Amino acid sequence: MKDYLVEYPLLLLFMVVSLGYLLGNIKIKGNGLGVAAVLFTGLAFGAIDPRFSIPPIVFQLGLSIFVYSVGLSSGPVFFKAYKENGARDFLFAMSMLFLTGLTAAFFWWLLDFSAATITGVYSGSTTNTAALAGVIEFINQSGVSNAQGLEKEAVIGYTFSYPMGVLGGIFAIIVMEKLLKVDYQKELESLKDKFPLADKLTSATIRITNSEISGLNIRDLKQSYQLNVSFGRVFQGENMSLVTWSTKLQLGDGLIAVGEKKELDRLTEILGEPTISPTLSDSTKYDLRRIFVSNPEVTGLTIASLNLDEKFDAIITRIRRGDVEMVATRETVLELGDRIRFIARREDLDSLSKLFGDSYQQSSKVNLFSFGLGIGLGLLIGSISIPLGSYGEFKLGYAGGPLIAGLILGALRRTGKIVWTMSYGSTITFQQMGLILLLASIGIGSGAAFIESMGMDKVWVFLAGTGVSLFTALATLFVGFKIMKMPFSLLIGMVANQPAILDFAMERTGNRIPMFGFSQIFPIALIMKIVIAQILFVVLS
Repeated sequence: MKDYLVEYPLLLLFMVVSLGYLLGNIKIKGNGLGVAAVLFTGLAFGAIDPRFSIPPIVFQLGLSIFVYSVGLSSGPVFFKAYKENGARDFLFAMSMLFLTGLTAAFFWWLLDFSAATITGVYSGSTTNTAALAGVIEFINQSGVSNAQGLEKEAVIGYTFSYPMGVLGGIFAIIVMEKLLKVDYQKELESLKDKFPLADKLTSATIRITNSEISGLNIRDLKQSYQLNVSFGRVFQGENMSLVTWSTKLQLGDGLIAVGEKKELDRLTEILGEPTISPTLSDSTKYDLRRIFVSNPEVTGLTIASLNLDEKFDAIITRIRRGDVEMVATRETVLELGDRIRFIARREDLDSLSKLFGDSYQQSSKVNLFSFGLGIGLGLLIGSISIPLGSYGEFKLGYAGGPLIAGLILGALRRTGKIVWTMSYGSTITFQQMGLILLLASIGIGSGAAFIESMGMDKVWVFLAGTGVSLFTALATLFVGFKIMKMPFSLLIGMVANQPAILDFAMERTGNRIPMFGFSQIFPIALIMKIVIAQILFVVLS
């Protein structure tokens, strides 16, 4: 059987993926490894037979697809976050990165490691393959006589520390969330206005009894009270009509609004009292319909830019994007796969369906031209050599280049006729596919060296990797939460320097906030870890 798996590496790959995913779903006291189990399953298979291997292109493909997909989905939030908290977040990220380097230097002094070994430990404990590659390239270009031996020491340090780089981050999250008594649900409520997170939307009909509101139009009402709701229909006497920005409210009117219950309760206090929607004869002119956004012509555009009220008697009240249901506003940007809910005249419904596409099949397709072009641009960025003077050079590689391209293109959403973003479902699929290819490749490739290192009495390397990973993760979470007053949900994404930790973090929170923290810090962290690794090697040599 082992010979068969050696001959057919793709069979080996998918055996590891399927078994690892199965094991990751096993919960012990509510905790499980999730997709990170694929990495450890790969390590087990790699340890069984050193001949087991996966073609390098599988690792490169998985890494590129994963980080590019994360970049696409996180681009708008990434730039918005740095615009609002740029100085604070940048200084915090840089401080924690240099703390990691100093911690590695401390273990070099304490355990009398070689510069190559501790550099490998640093790269492995921060799960940064690009940093290891940069150091190896630097060693080979330095012209030293024992370059091959130094390279082996760095690889052993990396291989033995990498699993602990994953486990250390996971363990730190579990420990600190208990120690700091983190309430993920409370953080979710406080961050809903900043991040596109799931809202539990409902509707309410309100009778206007507040005389101060009488004569006020909808535009002034929303601006005066900063309401995060959308309005559907208004009942005025025996007539019903759709709400527009210029609709004037009168005493006795019935107004239907959509939003979160807490926001609707606030609106009710402002306007008057809850009531029941009346059944009127002209209500048959209007109908509700849910329509899929599958037309690329409207993707990446705001609802306001479509000028729907000039062409149709229709209102968008809410939008569902994946598992997220959002209140529709004029500034909401439409994406492929969005399911929008309309109230419109019956005779306008077919035209609206044609405008937005309304094809689930079409919205699920991936534009391979823009996807391939985007990753291609990312790989070109990653291949650019950036000189560091006498310290050599480094490249962003298969992780940094596609991630930066994804962040920029995701923020742009579209360029002329080219739509860069994908539907929510397609994005999640590509992230999962890239992640499992990446983790399985690393595990299988590192398993044999992991066992070999144990046989070489490298237990101190293991302890150093554990110390660097665990200490810096614990310090980052504590300082960020208690001193910088940053949301813990965001911080665990920042310490998730590896996709498996990110997946675990999102399982713990039950939302996507960790992904925003991950994409916010990952580009900076990737570049700085490459630089710090080479500085460590030069200084400690």
